Amino acid sequence: MPVPSPSATSRAVITGASSGIGMELARALAARGHSLILVARRGDVLEELAAELHRQHGVTVEVRAVDLSEPTSVEVLAAEFAGREISILCNNAGIATFGPVSELDADYERAQVLLNVNAVHDLTLAVLPQMVARRSGGILMVGSTAGNMPIPNNATYAATKAFVNTFSESLRGEVSGQGVHVTLLAPGPVRTQTPSADEASIVDKMVPDFLWHSSAKVAEMSLDALSHNKMRVVPGTLSKAMSVAGGYSPRAVVAPIVGGFYRKLGG
Repeated sequence: MPVPSPSATSRAVITGASSGIGMELARALAARGHSLILVARRGDVLEELAAELHRQHGVTVEVRAVDLSEPTSVEVLAAEFAGREISILCNNAGIATFGPVSELDADYERAQVLLNVNAVHDLTLAVLPQMVARRSGGILMVGSTAGNMPIPNNATYAATKAFVNTFSESLRGEVSGQGVHVTLLAPGPVRTQTPSADEASIVDKMVPDFLWHSSAKVAEMSLDALSHNKMRVVPGTLSKAMSVAGGYSPRAVVAPIVGGFYRKLGG
């Protein structure tokens, strides 16, 4: 059974919709006829995107300017979603840090866990019962190949994505045969466009252009995978290599190598 078809009452939810993969997921879902609820902190960006999608595709687009690292805000949003007809949930919002945990801002590390783990868990719990009851729904989890292995100097992010990866595949096993699709997206480096020399970050400079994947292409691949109820989609050469390394290489060997690379990303 495919994911639910668009309807006047149903909504597809995308978190982290103000940029990158989240914005492209919104565009791709709107092009497929789905009305949307866009979630991110930057309300002005979401309003511009909502106007664009309504103008181009005629779909209804609602905006929720919410910081998902704030538990109270997540609680309110989850309560709303539990009472709405949510056909698709794209748990995309997330942040990352680089460098030794002992040298990083502790409050920001805690916020990273609240956003990458708690918000994903809470929003999924809010919509899953209705999907199971309808025997129809789709949940796209944006995890990461970073969640497949220990990564010194990226420790909090890697740990949070390990949760997302495992939660996604465990949940998939629970709802198998109940009409609910659960797909894990585990991307490598993704960007919307190649930056200029002045705009390039240290990540842009260290990762060769051929290893980057288009966020628009990743969004389309992800939605196609969700439609076909694939367990995991891993776009790009680097992400596939990291998946293999995380699954089959000795961690004592891989961790120092990958950790050295990520320390450089922390400057």
